[in-house]
Amino acid sequence: MHTVNESTIARPTVMVVGGGPAGLMAAEHLSTAGIAVDLFDAMPSVGRKFLLAGKGGLNLTHAEPADRFVTRYGARQALLADLVRDFGQEQVREWAKSLGVDTFVGTSGHVFPTDMKAAPLLRAWLTRLRHPKSGPGVRFHMRHRWNGSLERGDDGVFSLSFDTPRGAVQARSHAVVLALGGGSWARLGSDGAWVPWLQSRGIAVAPLLPANCGFDVASPRAAAPAGQAASGPISAAPIGWSEHFTSRHAGEPFKSVAISVQTPNGPPWHRKGEFVATATGVEGSLIYAASSLLRDQILAHGQAVFELDLLPDMSPQRVLAEVSHPRGARSLSSHLKSRLHLQGIKAAILFEILSKEELAQATALAAAIKALPIRLVSTRLIDEAISSAGGVRFEGLNAELMVTAQPGLFCAGEMLDWEAPTGGYLLTACFATGVRAARGVGRYLA
Repeated sequence: MHTVNESTIARPTVMVVGGGPAGLMAAEHLSTAGIAVDLFDAMPSVGRKFLLAGKGGLNLTHAEPADRFVTRYGARQALLADLVRDFGQEQVREWAKSLGVDTFVGTSGHVFPTDMKAAPLLRAWLTRLRHPKSGPGVRFHMRHRWNGSLERGDDGVFSLSFDTPRGAVQARSHAVVLALGGGSWARLGSDGAWVPWLQSRGIAVAPLLPANCGFDVASPRAAAPAGQAASGPISAAPIGWSEHFTSRHAGEPFKSVAISVQTPNGPPWHRKGEFVATATGVEGSLIYAASSLLRDQILAHGQAVFELDLLPDMSPQRVLAEVSHPRGARSLSSHLKSRLHLQGIKAAILFEILSKEELAQATALAAAIKALPIRLVSTRLIDEAISSAGGVRFEGLNAELMVTAQPGLFCAGEMLDWEAPTGGYLLTACFATGVRAARGVGRYLA
């Protein structure tokens, strides 16, 4: 078995396992502090999910007020607020500028590099990590897949084992930062294989769940099962749209709509935006924004319902008046198009969900246009999700993200038990946890 950093173990060294945003940020801050860093990743190159996130324009962070920004982290907002106070929206922009990448704020508050691309920023980042102006550069070890082996000797030195194309490799260091990602996009390296390895060492891990994900709908003609068990999806209900709807509208967006979701306590969640009909359900930005609510309702009750407002800028009274207007010999489709400009997928969803009797009643049809119930029965697979929820519980970590039962072992990034919507919140928190873990390592070694 080959051994990494055998000759340098006499001075403080740190292993970072995982080459995503959190791991790279931890490596940068450790290296800047003069600590020797060896970074290991299972893939041939680092930052693969980072590059994927920037495919349509790299959304680094969001420019909204900080007190509103932290509310995006849901149940973990108190913990994440503490982290992003140290490294938040402004620090992310300053960091990008230090790499020679200017940023701008889009019309909706999202912050992007001026060229919208992730690759130039990642290249500049890796160049600085490998060849800093001062201090030791980060040493990268690609195609090194951690196999779960982790030992800590009486001298406080950690020993980890990695599987590589050349065989097993053992590495030793004085501290370890795990930044292994969550459970989505396994082909990019985040496969969640680490969960049982940490659990076997007594480290509490919340189950990994899809976040910012799509959903399958119950077949519109299927009645909700009576007495459904209050957990898991409705397996008895047929899933997906009708063949007629799917063949004509799968992949088509619902634009300028709004959805409402009931919350356990408080007013309904409501937002305008757009989403897409898939072959079996729904996905897209508006659905992702509500995904944690919808997912948790499915887990608790076996189903979730959101109400779709097809005309959010028109009052219910106006809709009823237009629907009630005599249509003469015109078909209902022509009437809706003429009076309300409802056509295409917006009109099709009404015919998909409503019965003939409901379509024929002006009051019922108008009510459905403003609040059409869409019943969901399952999330899409976690590997299809943009991100994942669950992970290493904060209750087993100290304020510096060190495992309290394992001094010298730190965790960062998406493998921690938090979630956030898309829009820069995910990346900002990953950066912030990497920074916090690195600072914790520095204090631990000191």
